[in-house]
Amino acid sequence: MTDQHHPQAAPDPTPDSVPGPTPDPAPDSAPGPTPDPVPDPAPGPAPALFTWEFATDPYPAYAWLREHAPVHQTRLPSGVEAWLVTRYADARQALADQRLSKNPAHHDEPAHAKGKTGIPGERKAELMTHLLNIDPPDHTRLRRLVSKAFTPRRVAEFAPRVQELTDHLIDRFATKGSADLIHEFAFPLPIYAICDLLGVPREDQDDFRDWAGMMIRHGGGPRGGVARSVKKMRGYLAELIHKKREALPAEPAPGEDLISGLIRASDHGEHLTENEAAAMAFILLFAGFETTVNLIGNGTYALLTHPEQRARLQDALAEGERELLETGVEELLRYDGPVELATWRFATEPLTLGGQDIAPGDPVLVVLAAADRDPERFADPDVLDLARRDNQHLGYGHGIHYCLGAPLARLEGQAALATLLTRLPDLRLAADPADLRWRGGLIMRGLRTLPVEFTPEAGEAVER
Repeated sequence: MTDQHHPQAAPDPTPDSVPGPTPDPAPDSAPGPTPDPVPDPAPGPAPALFTWEFATDPYPAYAWLREHAPVHQTRLPSGVEAWLVTRYADARQALADQRLSKNPAHHDEPAHAKGKTGIPGERKAELMTHLLNIDPPDHTRLRRLVSKAFTPRRVAEFAPRVQELTDHLIDRFATKGSADLIHEFAFPLPIYAICDLLGVPREDQDDFRDWAGMMIRHGGGPRGGVARSVKKMRGYLAELIHKKREALPAEPAPGEDLISGLIRASDHGEHLTENEAAAMAFILLFAGFETTVNLIGNGTYALLTHPEQRARLQDALAEGERELLETGVEELLRYDGPVELATWRFATEPLTLGGQDIAPGDPVLVVLAAADRDPERFADPDVLDLARRDNQHLGYGHGIHYCLGAPLARLEGQAALATLLTRLPDLRLAADPADLRWRGGLIMRGLRTLPVEFTPEAGEAVER
C-alpha cells in the first residue's frame, strides 16, 4: 500500500512486442550533480524489453542497461516514450527530485499517448486527486490526513487481525495438500486487510475482491477491464462515504476506520473534498493490495527456489527468533520485489540525469528492480541473502513519495511467510519454474499462479 506504487495496465508482452527499507521517507536536499560516471560504450544494440522472456527474467537486460545506458529512452508497449532510470544512485536522486512531478498535467502528451499513463479509468471516474498524482502542497496536506492510519503503533494494533486472516486463509486449503498460493492466499489476504482498515463492511468485501481480481486479470490485457472496475469502485465508495457521514458519531472511537477519519477531517476544516476523500480511499485500496500480493508470491517463490535460505529461516522460526524474518523480508523486497518500476514522473524543466538531457514534459520511470541489483550499491546483488545487513533498498521508494503503507506491507509479508513455513513445513513447488507465467503489466512484477504441494494438515477445510 503506498504513495509510491500502483498497478499499471499494459498489454501483455509478446515475443514481437516493442518497448514499452528501507526506512528513509525524508526527501533529499536540492538535487545535485549526476552521481554516476559516464557509462561504457555499448557493445551492441540494447536488449529487447517487455517480451515474454523479459517478463520472466528482466534482470540480465537491466544489468546491460545499468552498464551501458543507465538512463535510456524507450517506447513502451502502450506507445508512450519514456526514460528508464536503472542505476541506484540515479534512481535515488530521481525519486526525490522535485523537478520530476507526479502530476500528469506536466506530461507533454502526444495524441497517441493520451490517457495511457496512470490508472485506466481514473480520469473519467474523477479519481485523479490522490497521492500518486499530486505534488506539494496538496500532497503534503492529503498525506498528513492518512498517515496516522499507518503509524507503527496503529499497525501493531492491527497485527492480530492480520494473523487471524492469515490463519483462516491457510485453514481453507491446508487439508487439501495442494493450493495455488496466489489466488487462494496472497491475493485475498491484503484485500481483506485493507478493507478492514478502511472500514468496508465485511458483507461488501467480496465485491472488492472481485473488482481487484479483474484489475489483476486485466493487468496484461485491455485497459477497459480495469476501467470498469474503477468505475464500480468509485460508485461504491461514494455511497459508502455518504452512509458513514450520516452515521458518524460526535467523537471518534478507538481504532476508528480510515474512511470515517477522512470524513471527520473533511468536516472539521481540513478542506478535503468528497472527490478527494473518494480518491484517497480508492488509491489505498487499489495500490494497497497488489504490492502485497506480489511480495508474498515473489517472496515465497524465491524461498522455494533457494532451499538453503528457506531452511535457515525455518530453523530460526522454530527457535522463536524473528530477526532473520525481518531482514529476510527486506531482502526479498530487494532481490525480486513486487514493484518493478516506480510510478510515473514528468520533468517540469530541463534537467540532466545520468548524463542524459531530459526535456520538460518527458515521462521518467525509475526502475526499482534494476537499482536494487546495482553492484555499485549492493555486494553480490544477484545473491539472495536473508541476513543481508546493509540493505537500503528502494522497494518502497524514497523521498516524499516513500510508500505510506510500508509498515502494513511488512507486517503482512512477515505474517504470511512465517505462518506458511511453520504450518506447511514441507511446502514445495508443484510446477517446473520454467512453466510459471509472470503478469505482463508495466509497473508491477508478480506471478500469475504459484501452484504448491505439501503434507495435508488433519481436519476439514474451512469456508469463509
